Amino acid sequence: MSSPLHTRTAIFALPAASPAGQGALLMTAGGLLLGTLGVFVEEAGQHPLMAVCFRCAFGGLALLAWAAATGRLRELRLPPKALAAALACGVLMVANWALFFAAIERTSIGVATVVFHVQPLWVMGFGAWWLRERIGARRWLAAGVALLGLALATGLAEHAQGEPWSTRYLAGLAMCLGGSLSYAAVTLIAKRVQGASSLALAAWQCAVGVVLTAWWPLTQGWPAQPAAWAWLAGLGVIHTGLAYVLLYAGMARLPTARIALLQFVYPFAAVGVDWLVYGRSLSALQSAGMLLMGAALWSARGKT
Repeated sequence: MSSPLHTRTAIFALPAASPAGQGALLMTAGGLLLGTLGVFVEEAGQHPLMAVCFRCAFGGLALLAWAAATGRLRELRLPPKALAAALACGVLMVANWALFFAAIERTSIGVATVVFHVQPLWVMGFGAWWLRERIGARRWLAAGVALLGLALATGLAEHAQGEPWSTRYLAGLAMCLGGSLSYAAVTLIAKRVQGASSLALAAWQCAVGVVLTAWWPLTQGWPAQPAAWAWLAGLGVIHTGLAYVLLYAGMARLPTARIALLQFVYPFAAVGVDWLVYGRSLSALQSAGMLLMGAALWSARGKT
């Protein structure tokens, strides 16, 4: 899934394009990579806690290798307050990933990813309540439209007149909303923390994830199939290491409004991948809801 954090150091040089053009290309590449995350989760065929554990382990190793290669290992040493914030973010990210992976199993890659991207609404609401940020009328209107889009994207309108949802499907939606709440909290903590780079926060999050979830493979056994190890390694190296590096590099080159728009490359890519790989597509109403939610949440990033 995409990250709210920003990097302080440029990583890739793309001399043929302007800085904004480079940023857009990098963020698009990162979003397209994240769009394949659900396939890795499904093909690995592991319990969500197993997937989280090895995503954190392989992702942490990839981030450490990148930090060593770019001479940034010293950034991992944090002052006490920043370390406490990083550890808190780690706990919340573990909850976020575990709930999201479990939601994919119970709904679909496309539905889970779209529902998860309601998290900017929680950020806006928490910002008004916790940070005392002023929320203008346009943003409240956008929030209402986004909730309507969310209802359509989940299939609420179609199921209201057809067969009732299964308990499993409803549980998946609830898990995804819970994961988005966890991720919104990470966003707010990261916004307030000082003295920690995006690299340090991501690396510490992976370390916390390994500590909190290692009990699962230790008590339930390790993945038996070699293919499962490959898919789990991909979750860490591709979707935590490489994708985050691309996203951080792109964010450093772009204004906030462009970042907000490009973050929706991920859910659109996830829906496309779900259709291409598994033949699961959103209905016309769900697709309309997805577009409505994306447009409203982008508009809600404004100041008024």
